[in-house]
Amino acid sequence: MTESPTFEEMFAECHSTAVHLEMRDEYTPDDPVFLNWKAGKSVDILAEWHEWYDLMVATTGRGVRVRRARVVSEPITDFIRHEYESTNQLNIAAGEEVRWLPRSKAKGILLPANDIWVFDNHTVRFGYFAGDGTYLGQELITDPQLAVQCSASFENAWGLAIDHSSYKPV
Repeated sequence: MTESPTFEEMFAECHSTAVHLEMRDEYTPDDPVFLNWKAGKSVDILAEWHEWYDLMVATTGRGVRVRRARVVSEPITDFIRHEYESTNQLNIAAGEEVRWLPRSKAKGILLPANDIWVFDNHTVRFGYFAGDGTYLGQELITDPQLAVQCSASFENAWGLAIDHSSYKPV
């Protein structure tokens, strides 16, 4: 994996679209925000994730369409429930569009093996995670053919996915 720009740099260079395809059921198992939520403690999601929120508000405020599709197993894991419960306050409020795709509904579409971001349909950021969800790093690739394939995977998932306002997790 090579050194890649930060999210702030990637979004600053993004002009029209940024799409994110999340493929995992577990992320960052040692995340204090998740652990506090799981323990039943009060979590101020905007205070904890203010940098992301501010970045998305600035990005969507410039007219960039940011969409996120989450492919999930059902019944959902605790981590996915945590994400689900935070989505309105964090992602939607910042201007992101979010949909959920149960794996059982993803029949017939090809999906990448890793989480991806695709910026302006030409730059792909792969996110790499260990089996338990520990973040391992990222890789940024500007191969046009790969960008087309990843964009198509996202659009196929997006087309089958359920809008956050209608999705009721199992």
